[in-house]
Amino acid sequence: MTDERSELEWHKKMAKSLFNRTWDLIDKGADRTRADNDDMIHSAHASRYHWGVIVESGEEGTGPVNLARGEWQISRVYALLELPKAAMYHANRSLEICEENGIGDFDLSFAYEALARAHSLIDRDADDFKKYFELAKKSAKQIEKEGNKKYLLSELDTI
Repeated sequence: MTDERSELEWHKKMAKSLFNRTWDLIDKGADRTRADNDDMIHSAHASRYHWGVIVESGEEGTGPVNLARGEWQISRVYALLELPKAAMYHANRSLEICEENGIGDFDLSFAYEALARAHSLIDRDADDFKKYFELAKKSAKQIEKEGNKKYLLSELDTI
């Protein structure tokens, strides 16, 4: 195995591990400490960084969808921490990556969900919140896997 190959495998391992770590911290909910919140932010960003290295290398089986999901997760972290500007930035990045790369289905729907969630932190009555919430619901109809569709709709119910 080449050193370059070993390095890419390490980046992939870190990307996955940090993504999962972030989910574990998200799932702690009200039991998260301030240190957990900081760790959640750093883990989400670090995971996205490692995915970026892997995707940029052209690693087979990876691509822009990994970047869109990473941006979505970062947005979710900031939304949970009620930091709307940061949540909005990363939700917009997730949507941009989806649109630029023709990514639809589950990932596009969750980009809309992230934008709705970020806008809800600012003003639930605003047109932008309503727009993205409706886009997420409408795009859910295009999700192929029924379980993914139900998951998206259940997440919309938490906004």
